[in-house]
Amino acid sequence: MTTKPSPQRKIIHIDMDCFYAAIEMRENPSLANLPVAVGGNPNQRGVLCTCNYAARKFGLHSAMSSAHAMKLCPSLVLLPVNMTLYKQVSQRIQAIFREYTDLVEPLSLDEAYLDVSASQLEHGSATRIAERIRQQIWQQEQLTASAGVSVNKFIAKVASGWQKPNGLCVIPPERVMEFVNQLPVNKIFGVGKVM
Repeated sequence: MTTKPSPQRKIIHIDMDCFYAAIEMRENPSLANLPVAVGGNPNQRGVLCTCNYAARKFGLHSAMSSAHAMKLCPSLVLLPVNMTLYKQVSQRIQAIFREYTDLVEPLSLDEAYLDVSASQLEHGSATRIAERIRQQIWQQEQLTASAGVSVNKFIAKVASGWQKPNGLCVIPPERVMEFVNQLPVNKIFGVGKVM
């Protein structure tokens, strides 16, 4: 008895670009060119949930204290968290994912893995599926997403951050070892300063 070889796994990792801040800028276009962050009150030990790319130029990042962020960027527009809105947008984006595959693994409101190994959409091309999903998110939500495509979740997740924002990075099977070998060690999940 012969068994058919299992198909090559095709994993897409979709990661929305500065999700909460991007939603706030979409809702209020006058914020488009300003440094914007979403987070807690700087006078009550609040922290940033996210910030846009204009704010990141000042060294701001998620989990930074809001008070420190305001010192680094006095012109920062710091907005309160509107979780109801973010969840509504996330649900619509998750519905887009499920148009392409039932094998969706959400990691948070703004990112998910999609297994499209068995999909016949776009002639079975995970790259084209990822591009279609990104286009559909933009058309329906006016938000950008970055995507990584590869043979497993680890490589797909690292790849999605490689071309941010609004990028697509594909690591085919024959390039996986080359890609992994040139990664800085801090790109491996769980590896931080202590390790």
